[in-house]
Amino acid sequence: MLEKMINVLKQFIIGLCVFFIYMLASRYQATPLILFNIDPSSMPLYLKVIYMIGYEMILMAIIIYIFRDKIEKDINDIKINHQKYFSKYLKLWIFSVAIMMISNLLISHVLPNSLPTNEKTIREVFNKSPIYIFFSTVIFAPIVEELVFRQGFRYMFTTDWLFILMSGLVFGSLHVLNSTNSLAELLYLIPYSAPGIIFAYILAKTNNILVTMGLHFMHNGILVSLQFLLLIFGKI
Repeated sequence: MLEKMINVLKQFIIGLCVFFIYMLASRYQATPLILFNIDPSSMPLYLKVIYMIGYEMILMAIIIYIFRDKIEKDINDIKINHQKYFSKYLKLWIFSVAIMMISNLLISHVLPNSLPTNEKTIREVFNKSPIYIFFSTVIFAPIVEELVFRQGFRYMFTTDWLFILMSGLVFGSLHVLNSTNSLAELLYLIPYSAPGIIFAYILAKTNNILVTMGLHFMHNGILVSLQFLLLIFGKI
């Protein structure tokens, strides 16, 4: 009993620490440059891209290392059960996409000609540096966000419903609240939280972070591919 309590406490601390590492690293991205008296605003775009990709790779490596034992265990599991997992839970991902599309459509009627500030920022950066957006969205985000907001939160909240709710809402909130200019934009919590809630539910059922990571890869990959198509054909 004591050993179980110690293990639960240890996992809670790991989940909490990973969350704070992610939040601090995201907030203070320019700090290493400032420490060397480098003005980020004066850097050429290609150097900013190289720096940001390098920065995110280091952060990703740190978080992967923290969860290395769990990842190794999940790799062995998914080699055996990958067909069962993805055939069973792909439909839930499709359901989350439907919720996103329907809610975005309804919000567009409530807030015409409006986009969440977070989405506007992503589109602006995409037009300037699609390579960085591809790396950050298709590679970095699925790995790091799943480890932080799914596996990390699973370590903190062992009760299924509480874990699913907290993981989904915090995940959605961080995509909206940091860049919200009006209370009306809080409606975007619905489409942003939907995938997080679904991914958290899938993790609760499979106990394998690679399943949600794979679906997250696919989700972001499709969205970025559509952005590439719009960028290409928008110039024709």
